[in-house]
Amino acid sequence: MLGAVCVFCGSSTGTDDRYAEAAVELGLLLAGRGIEMVYGGGHVGLMGVVADACMAAGGRVVGVIPKGLFTREVAHRDVTVLHEVASMHERKQMMYDLADAFVALPGGLGTLEELAEVATWTQLGLHGKPVALVDVAGFWEPLARQLDHMVAEGFMKESSRALVRLCRSPADALDHLATAEPVHVEKWITPEER
Repeated sequence: MLGAVCVFCGSSTGTDDRYAEAAVELGLLLAGRGIEMVYGGGHVGLMGVVADACMAAGGRVVGVIPKGLFTREVAHRDVTVLHEVASMHERKQMMYDLADAFVALPGGLGTLEELAEVATWTQLGLHGKPVALVDVAGFWEPLARQLDHMVAEGFMKESSRALVRLCRSPADALDHLATAEPVHVEKWITPEER
């Protein structure tokens, strides 16, 4: 059972209204299923939209934000718990530790970086937590094609590619995360190859 899901998403709402609609839907679903939301603690963009929707439906929201970002990325002071940490590295570590799984809505470089890091941590065996992308309006399809290309070109194993699941809706993403088996990935390089 999922106790907490970490949500990665943009500090902007983007150009398509469907991004914010999906953020609202995800927030409502998290609250409705009794799943705690963990996220980067911002009040702006999709971050604020999903947090507000979750709280409006009675959900529990935990934000984690570095003190230095308060001037640029306004902290959401109304969340259930707001952890103020010293650095971006500490922020990500805490978010990853608090979550049982990860879901990504549309976002920019920060979202992509967090997504790549948690998938890499699974690949390295640092955790076995599942990852899902909510493919709003085809937003994540180019990334899915790039991951497939990495496999085709021999830079990624199929087992590593399977770590990142493309889902068509917030409900599909949460259903996948709730039923995903813990991930155990075969190491890329064996001790004999070192």
